[in-house]
Amino acid sequence: MSNNRIPAVLVLADGTSYPGFAFGAPGRTLGEAVFTTAMTGYQETLTDPSYNRQIVVATAPHIGNTGWNDDDSESHDNRIWAAGYVIRDLSRRVSSWRAERSLDDEMRAQGIVGIYGVDTRSLVRHLRNNGSIAAGIFTGEEALEDVNTLRAQLHEPNSMAGADLSGEVTTGEPYTIAARGEKRFTVVAYDMGIKMATPEQFASRGIETIVVPANTPYEKLSQYNPDGIFISNGPGDPATADEMVHITRQVIEAGVPLFGICFGNQILGRALGLETYKMKFGHRGVNVPVKNHVTGRIDITSQNHGFALQAPEGVGPGGTFDTEFGPAVLTHTCLNDGVVEGVALESGMAYSVQYHPESAAGPHDANPLFDQFTDIMQQYRAQ
Repeated sequence: MSNNRIPAVLVLADGTSYPGFAFGAPGRTLGEAVFTTAMTGYQETLTDPSYNRQIVVATAPHIGNTGWNDDDSESHDNRIWAAGYVIRDLSRRVSSWRAERSLDDEMRAQGIVGIYGVDTRSLVRHLRNNGSIAAGIFTGEEALEDVNTLRAQLHEPNSMAGADLSGEVTTGEPYTIAARGEKRFTVVAYDMGIKMATPEQFASRGIETIVVPANTPYEKLSQYNPDGIFISNGPGDPATADEMVHITRQVIEAGVPLFGICFGNQILGRALGLETYKMKFGHRGVNVPVKNHVTGRIDITSQNHGFALQAPEGVGPGGTFDTEFGPAVLTHTCLNDGVVEGVALESGMAYSVQYHPESAAGPHDANPLFDQFTDIMQQYRAQ
C-alpha cells in the first residue's frame, strides 16, 4: 500500500459523515451500513454472502494483520460479498505465515471500496442508537464534495427491508461436496447464501452435500434421494421468501428431516406460522450468548442477521405454540435482548437456529447441532 493517502468519506442517509482515507479499490460504493463485533475473521466476514449489499463496519480497531489467503473464504467462488469495508486502522504489514497477499490487495483486485482512519467507536455508537442505515463510501476528489451532494446519491433501495436477495447470491447450478471417508448420508442444501464451512461440517461426518439453487422445487429433490434437507444462511428480508416457505412446508409434510440456520431459521419459523421483523441494528459478531431452553446450556455463537422471528403472543422462551404440523417450541433466545434464536417441532424432525454453528469464524460451542441432524437422519433412515 502506498504512503500517499487518498481522501475518503463515509456518508449516512441521515446526513452524518465520517472522514478517512481510501483503501482497496478507488471509486464509490453504496449499501446498508452495519457493524460487526467480531475481533477476528475479517476474511470470513467479507466473503459471507449474507453481507451482500451491506457496508460492514468493524468494531475491532486493527484490521489486516493476517492478510488474505485462498483457503478461508466462505463464498463458493472466493468472492467478497460485502459492498464496502469501514475500519479504524489498516495494518501495513502482514504477519501470518498463511497470508498470500494483503487485505488491501484483495479488495483492490475484487473492486471493493474501503475506508480507514474512521472514528469507528463514534460510528458504531451512532448505528447502535439509530439503527442500520443506507450509506455510501466515496473516495478521491468525490470525497471532497459537499456532504449533502453525496447524501443525495443514497437511495432507499439500499435498505434491506423488502429486499429479495437470494437470487443474487445462490448457485446457478447444483454441485456436490463429497463426504470424507465412508459416505453415511446425503443432504440436499438450499443455497440461500451458504457459507462453505457448512458443507465441510457435513463432509467431516460422512455426509455428501448436494447444494441446489434457492427455490428449487421440492419435486426435483427426489432424484437425490436425500436423508435430510438443509436451508442455509443468506441475505435479504425473509418476508420475501414465500416460495422457500412453501417448499419448507412440503418438506415437513413429507416427514424428511429438516435443519436450518440463520435465514433458514426465519424460513422455518414462517412455515410454522410465525412473523418476521427487521431489527434495529441486528446481531453481527462471534460473541453472542444464546440460551438453549431445551438443555439449559448457554452457547457463545457466531451471528450475522438483521431480521428475526416474532414470538407468538403470550409465548415466552422455551414455550410451545400450535402449528399445522403439531406443537412447536421456541428453543433458543439471545441473552442480550431476548430475540428468538431457534424453533423446532416437538417431534424433532424440523429445527433451526438463528446463528452459525459451523463457526467460521467464531466459537465452536454450537457445533453439536450437526451431530443432532445426523442422529435425526439415522432415525429417519431406520424407519
